[in-house]
Parts: sequence; structure tokens; C-alpha cells
Amino acid sequence: MMDLNALRHSCSHVMAQAVKELYPEVRVAIGPAIEDGFYYDFDRIEPFTPEDLLKVEEKMKQIIKQNLPFEKEEWDKKKALAFFKKQKETYKLELIERIAEDKVCIYMTGQKFTDLCRGPHAESTGKIKAFKLLSVAGAYWHGDARNPMLQRIYGTCFNSESELADYLKKREEAQKRDHRKLGSELGFFEMSPQIGAGLVLYHPKGALLRTIIEDYEKKEHAKRGYQMIIGPHILKSDIWIQSGHYDYYKDNMYIFKIENQEYAIKPMNCPGHIMVYKSRIRSYRELPLRFFELGTVYRNEKSGVLHGLLRVRGFTQDDAHIFCREDQLKEEIKNIIDFVTDTMKVFGFNEWTIELSTKPEKHIGTDLFWEKATAALRESLEEKGLSFDINEGDGAFYGPKIDIKLKDALGRAWQCATIQCDFALPERFDITYAGQDGKAKRPIMLHRVLLGSLERFIGALIEHYAAALPVWLSPIQVEVVAISEGQHEYANTIIQALASEDIRTEGDLRNEKVGYKIREAVTQKVPYIVVVGQKETDNRRISVRYERGEKKGKVENDITLENFIEIVKKEILTRK
Repeated sequence: MMDLNALRHSCSHVMAQAVKELYPEVRVAIGPAIEDGFYYDFDRIEPFTPEDLLKVEEKMKQIIKQNLPFEKEEWDKKKALAFFKKQKETYKLELIERIAEDKVCIYMTGQKFTDLCRGPHAESTGKIKAFKLLSVAGAYWHGDARNPMLQRIYGTCFNSESELADYLKKREEAQKRDHRKLGSELGFFEMSPQIGAGLVLYHPKGALLRTIIEDYEKKEHAKRGYQMIIGPHILKSDIWIQSGHYDYYKDNMYIFKIENQEYAIKPMNCPGHIMVYKSRIRSYRELPLRFFELGTVYRNEKSGVLHGLLRVRGFTQDDAHIFCREDQLKEEIKNIIDFVTDTMKVFGFNEWTIELSTKPEKHIGTDLFWEKATAALRESLEEKGLSFDINEGDGAFYGPKIDIKLKDALGRAWQCATIQCDFALPERFDITYAGQDGKAKRPIMLHRVLLGSLERFIGALIEHYAAALPVWLSPIQVEVVAISEGQHEYANTIIQALASEDIRTEGDLRNEKVGYKIREAVTQKVPYIVVVGQKETDNRRISVRYERGEKKGKVENDITLENFIEIVKKEILTRK
């Protein structure tokens, strides 16, 4: 079995060669391997069509059949610049100019295609056994909107046809579950150019789902000793300068002036929580102090990286900051880990991976602070018996972090929970508590989210369940369908009875065929469909169609309303 990274990188080069042979006028940019495959960026006036991709695939098969060797050479920069200038490959020239070394790495595919590349690659094109080109998307050169828009062809590659077939099947299922498509079809949310890129307008169902999640979180945080706070959406720039965000995060902030005073819309919630801590003198007896906020933040993300609810410019975090003594630190970290895993299970996610991210190149705070913070996170994970990977240099600028990535029904990873350990911001804001000896001591600050961005988590929920949400999360839990006008009075009695038990219910009393109304309720992913005909009206009973759980697809007739209410309430309370 070949290393997938090398195999996919090789496949991206074969694709670039195929494109150049078919369309010699095209200029090539970069073509790396990525998590699920590879891509290559091309500068071409005409857009690539699905028919073009089929031609490129066919040409790739011919190149693979020739079993051309991948040959590596080192050229001095002068030779490389002369070669790519002759080829009119302007993007390669720019890349070579940026390389600090005197030598550059070149790969040739059987003397037919030459590319600037560090590798690695397969021995020859014949090693590529199973590949598929997937899609075309626009991509700015270097991800900068001021640069030319290129065409990015995505593909994937595996060691065997069976692995490729399995991936394509999962990909097809993922496309059916796409939260952007389902969210729009089911009336959860809207994202449109009229509103603004990366901004979410929640429709009634989406707003209700979000409210259900928020209410759950508020109750659970209160149980665990968190105090709710609410901060403003804008703060003076002075506070962002003091926190370090201004220096390290300015390009992602929205900054403006009011009466000659500079302000910024908050990209983070932490400074507000620090100000609450600083509002009075604190004692060692008060610690740990746990502040929680459903805080909406705004970040100036590049348009090219925006993606439905998963990457937006305005989002709400279930943000908390814990101020504790050093002897309390590991216990608090372990409590957060338990809180995260308990919460994931309630929402139906039972698998996750963990990463420990360490000090980045640009950071604040002393090396000693970083060593202590990293050790506390690592030892907490070890003491919990949890396996984790080290993500070198990917910590926040103020401290190392634990990232917990949940896995959905298709095995895909979603970044949600984060725990950051911070010795630096307490120092910057000079926050203290009175120790047992009466002297001022410095607390340690833990930043954490459970679900992360509510927007991203709602996107993950929709895709995990293909929008068929558990009953307790479903915006509409019961649809009452009346067969004809003669049953409207009894149908309304049922609706009122369910609503009085806090069961979210809608009625469909339209003058439409009952089969049509039932199909529409099924399409709208309603868990229970109650059908009311003349027989049910006369007997004061109901018929129920189940769309969740063990009875999914079954219809039960002649049920009492009281019995049905008991069934639904049990389903809600158990949060299955």
C-alpha cells in the first residue's frame, strides 16, 4: 500500500500534465495533496465544464498507462527561472522568486511534464490505481481577493478501486446531507448576497432549534456552577490593544470610529469576562470563578473560505472563562473534558478525536508560562486516560489548547470544543485575588467552548442526522393532519392538548389530499404524524405514523391521545 499523501500528490501532477496536453494555453499554479484527495489551480480564460473533466480524466488514464517515471532534480534558481519564463508559467516564476534557497526542487514526469515541487511522489505514474476528478471551484491566487481568480480542480485518489468506491458512496451521501441544501429546503436559515456574505438569517424553525440548544446549555452550565454574563458587541480598541488581539488579530477585526474614539466589534468574548472579574477585589475562597456567555462575535473572514454555517463572519460561541488557582487548574480542565463528552453524547455524537496544540511562533507570555500551561493540559488528558495527538505550533497566541473534534454519522471530523490554558492575559490585565496569606496572587484563566460556534454545530447536527433531528431537538415534533373539514374541530382539540404539554405541534388543515399532506410532513422531517379521519373523530382516538426510532415507518391506529402524549414526552425527556 502506497502512502496516500505521495499517491495523491502524484495524481495532482498527472492531472496538471493532462490539462497542459489538452489545453496548452493554460498556466499552472499549485497542486497539493489534501485530506481527502488533491487539487490543482489553473489559470484559464474559459471555465472548465463537466465535459472537460471527463476529457482530462481520459488523458490522465493514458498517462498512467504509460507508466512514466517521476524524476527529481535540483536546479539553481537561475536555470529554473529561465525555464519557466520560456514556458510562460508566471505563477511558477513568482513561487521561485519567494524561495530563499539557491536551489529549487523540480519533478519531471517522463520528460513530458516539468513542475516546481518538493514532492513526495510515487516511483511512476503506473502506481496510480484508482482516482476520480470531483469538481471545479474558484480560488484566488494565495487566497487573496486582490489576486487573479483561478480554477481549482478537485480530485481524489486511493490505493484500490474498492476504497475509491467506498469514498464516492460516502461523498454522495454527504452531498445529500449538505446542511446548506437541507437548511434552505426545510426553512431553517438563509444566507444570501442581499444579507451579506457569511451572515446568517435564521427562519422560525432554525431560530427555534437554536433556542432549544441555548436553553439546554444555560441549564447545564447553571448545574455546574457557571454564572451567566452578557457583554456588549463593541468595545474600545484600547481593550483589544491591552489583550493583544489588536496586534495578533487586527486583520480579522472590524474596526471603526465613534466621535474620534476607535472601537472594534468583538471577535472574542474574553476581555469582557476579564472586566467582570476585575469589577471588584476577589478572594481565594471565591475561586474557581466560572463565567459563561452565549456571545456573538464577528470576524473578517476572507470570502473564499466562507462555507455555509461552517465558516461565517458572524457567529455565537458558548463561551466560558474560568479563573482559578494553580492547585485547582487540572481539576477544572478535567471537569471541562467531562462536560464536553457528556454534552456530545446528549446530542448523539459518541466518537471524537483530541489534539493538544502547542506554542505558535507568534505568541505572548513567557516560556515558563507556556511550559506550565502545556503541562497542565497534557497531564489532565493523561490522567483521564485519553489518547491525543500533538499539533505543534497551533496554539492560540496567548496559550496552548486542547481541541476535541467530534465524528459524525459518516465518520467526518467537526471542530467544536476547545480548552485553552492562559497565564498571559491575567498578567496583561493585572488581575489578582487575595491569597490565604492576604497577599495578591495571579489567577490562571481557562478559555473554553463546548459546542464551539452554534452556527457550525447546527450545521454538524443537520448533516449528522440528515436533518431528521431527534424528537427533543425537532422544531416541529408533531404534525396533525385532518383528512377533511369535518375533522377540523377534533384536530384543533388535539393540537391544543399537545401544545398544553409543551409538545411543539403544527396542524395541516388545508384542503389537500391526505397522502400529499403526509408526504409533505415526511419531507419536512417531522417525527410524529397524527392522522385524524372520521373514525378517529367519532371514537376520540388518533392514528400515528412514526418517523423516528424503532417504529420508524410504522403506523399505529386507535391510540388514545393521553397514551400518545405519554409516548412523546418520554421521547423528549430521554433525549434519544
